[in-house]
Amino acid sequence: MPPDRLAAPSDPHALRHALGRFATGVTIVTTLAPDGHPIGLTVNSFNSLSLDPPLVLWSLRRSSPSLAAFRAAPRFAVNVLAESQIELSRSFASKVAHRFADGPWRRGDDGVPVLSGAAACFLCETASHQEAGDHELFIGRVLHMSDSHEPPLLFQGGRYRRLGPVL
Repeated sequence: MPPDRLAAPSDPHALRHALGRFATGVTIVTTLAPDGHPIGLTVNSFNSLSLDPPLVLWSLRRSSPSLAAFRAAPRFAVNVLAESQIELSRSFASKVAHRFADGPWRRGDDGVPVLSGAAACFLCETASHQEAGDHELFIGRVLHMSDSHEPPLLFQGGRYRRLGPVL
């Protein structure tokens, strides 16, 4: 369909394809389960929301087995992956049981896992969460952050991507 003609999003495959035209960063969002063990998963729905106060948002599929842990968690970390961390992204997107065995993980405030060497990291206090369609939207108030000069890992059109030359 030509880009100047709009269609209803009735075909989920076509909608997914159109949404895939938007490039996103790749993150691993982490927290602690109520029993204290680390939880984490690959997320590309991360975005900034507000600078004053400093707020970020991300979403999680409501059918995710990690949903209850994130709902109960007072804090979470958003680890923005660097290009060199593509295998961690794949691991945390899979059903691998011991995801935290790989990667240089350390404990941030309240024990939340934080990834060393990430392009950026945001340690957040959960400000709110609410259902939105088939996902739950999480809003976090940024308590601490780190930033590096590592190029970020990107995702677009169902594939991992790298930054190209600056225009």
